[in-house]
Amino acid sequence: MPTVRLIETRRFADERGWFSETYRQDRLAALGIADVFVQDNHSLSRVAGTLRGIHFQAPPRAQAKLVRCLSGRILDVAVDLRRGSPTFARSVAVELSAENGRQLFIPVGFGHALLTLEPDTEVAYKVSDFYAPEQDRGIRWDDPDLAIDWPYDVTALALSPKDAALPWLKDFDSPFGYDGDPLEPFSVS
Repeated sequence: MPTVRLIETRRFADERGWFSETYRQDRLAALGIADVFVQDNHSLSRVAGTLRGIHFQAPPRAQAKLVRCLSGRILDVAVDLRRGSPTFARSVAVELSAENGRQLFIPVGFGHALLTLEPDTEVAYKVSDFYAPEQDRGIRWDDPDLAIDWPYDVTALALSPKDAALPWLKDFDSPFGYDGDPLEPFSVS
């Protein structure tokens, strides 16, 4: 199973703007990503400083995600939640924007969070299983054991009541096993 991957999409630009292929199954397969995506999600966050996450779905409805920013900018974060992983509780983060066109692939076994850096930010992501409310889970975004460096005044974040009440990592019994691929700093694919 591949680990978290940063994917750079090619843009073909001219005086009118640009064109980009945002999803190519064969290109992802060449990167070791064999997930079949079955649902597209789209969010709009009106205010900068909106934090969504850290979310995941537990097995048997676990989801891999392919995330991109359609307008505005986000800090996109993936957290290793795989039991026994040498990188358990570590995270990687990258800025995704409409301007840079980057995408982040987040495999099963990782939590996902995003922080909007501009108002009226739209994010779209593909998932590899359908939403299953009974398997919807999360971890607190501000957990000191995760030590995520949020580039924002954390006292001014816009959170849902659900996200504000998520459990701490110390109270979390991970349903994900380690697959042998540690989380590594990523390079653009």
